[in-house]
Parts: sequence; C-alpha cells; structure tokens
Amino acid sequence: MAKRSQKTRRSQTKPQEFVVVAFAEDLEQAREYETLLKNNDIPAVVKEQHEHSMGARGIVVMVPEDYLDEAHVVIESQNAYDDFYDFALEEDENNTDFGDDLFDDEF
Repeated sequence: MAKRSQKTRRSQTKPQEFVVVAFAEDLEQAREYETLLKNNDIPAVVKEQHEHSMGARGIVVMVPEDYLDEAHVVIESQNAYDDFYDFALEEDENNTDFGDDLFDDEF
C-alpha cells in the first residue's frame, strides 16, 4: 500500500471553520490572547468585526471549532491567574506597614 505524502493529505482535509473564542477590549488584549493560544499549540487569528446593525466594532479572537473548548480553558486559566496576581499586588499595596510590627519585640 502506497503511503500518501503530507502535502496530499493536507489538501484532502476540509478546511476548519474558525469560531469566536473571545471578545477583546482592544487590539493589544486580542494579540495577547492570540499569543497565549499559539504558545499552547492552538491556531488563532485576530479579526476586527463590524456590526452593521448596531454601528459598533469589535475585535475577536478566533480558533478552529475543534479547538474551541481547549482555547476556552487556556484563556480562562490565564484570566484566573491574572486576577489572582492583581489581587495579590493590591493586598501588598494596602499592607504597606507589613513588617513594622514584625520586629517589635519587647524583651
């Protein structure tokens, strides 16, 4: 049985349909999502959409439909990490007197 080349196999597969995985506030956030997904071996593209009915524009991050669930997990994991990190920094800023009482020993 003859083995097909990679090029032949790729041309015979149907192109995957891209679907929206995330809406971005700006192009910078969209590029961050795109990089995050690509670093996790998930194909991603950034696309600017024009909503004609509402007169609004939006920036979306899109992935092949087969990767949608995995992409959601990657993005949500990163968002949870960012939220935790922001919370930790906020706590540090609020506790600027940390350490003042730590070394106050009455011997």
